[in-house]
Amino acid sequence: MPEAPAGSGPRRRAVLAAALAPLAVSGCSGGEAPRTPAPGAQAGPKDALIMVIRHAEKPYAGDVGSDAEGEDDPGSLAGRGWRRAEELPRLFLPARGSSLPRPAAVFAAGGKGAPARCGQTVTALAAALRTRVRTDFAVGAEAALAQAVSAASMPVLICWEHSGIPRLVRALGAHEVHGAPAIWPDRHDLVWVFTRRQGQWSFRELPQHLLPGDA
Repeated sequence: MPEAPAGSGPRRRAVLAAALAPLAVSGCSGGEAPRTPAPGAQAGPKDALIMVIRHAEKPYAGDVGSDAEGEDDPGSLAGRGWRRAEELPRLFLPARGSSLPRPAAVFAAGGKGAPARCGQTVTALAAALRTRVRTDFAVGAEAALAQAVSAASMPVLICWEHSGIPRLVRALGAHEVHGAPAIWPDRHDLVWVFTRRQGQWSFRELPQHLLPGDA
């Protein structure tokens, strides 16, 4: 049924009553009416589940990686890195025995001239999830990345360069959480899981166990 115009009938009386109520309270008490939170207002930051991984293995010194077409590229993954990228969906897809939640959004380090390793690491996963990889932010822009991640649908997965991960954790406000290392270790087979509930962060470090030799 169409809504009645604000200027007539019961709706007009309701609008007038709502407008005059604060004045009546103020007139009786001699002070300002108490303020109540607006409907839907949040007392603090929303709950969040953010998973962080380092890009898969890069070439060792003196070696050369390969791009998606198999061409030599020092900025791309090594052979083991490509194998890890292919196995990554097993971590996040329930149909493949996932031990982690399915990401609703996937971010990877991008930027003009940056190595392609982060995007390559999550390409197969994004295809399995049928979602795009967001590469809007370069290493060094962790503060802007943290804002975008906080506004995204949860859970979120971020694939990043290890040198920028501590800055990202700090930008998220999770750097003082109990158990979180100050730096990313010299490993490619970990997942850092940050969970925020009622404004408080918690942390877990999980092994990937995707390839022989993973710790």
